[in-house]
Amino acid sequence: MTIRIIQLGTPRHPKEGIRFGTVRRPPRGVRKSDYSKLNFFDVWLPNLSPSEELLRKKLVRQAENKSRQVGMKF
Repeated sequence: MTIRIIQLGTPRHPKEGIRFGTVRRPPRGVRKSDYSKLNFFDVWLPNLSPSEELLRKKLVRQAENKSRQVGMKF
């Protein structure tokens, strides 16, 4: 079985199977009945998504890296 990671809303491949959505929050402004039609996902499994704490840590680390890069330019 092949598993691929794709971006939400990308066109489906001809022989693609079920898409599992593992995002914490579903796309805003999209009806649940349209998730599959708009190529987001067929099944939503938010319990498999990263925790809020992990996402916060990632944002902090990205901000630190960005500030270091700005410091290197000057």
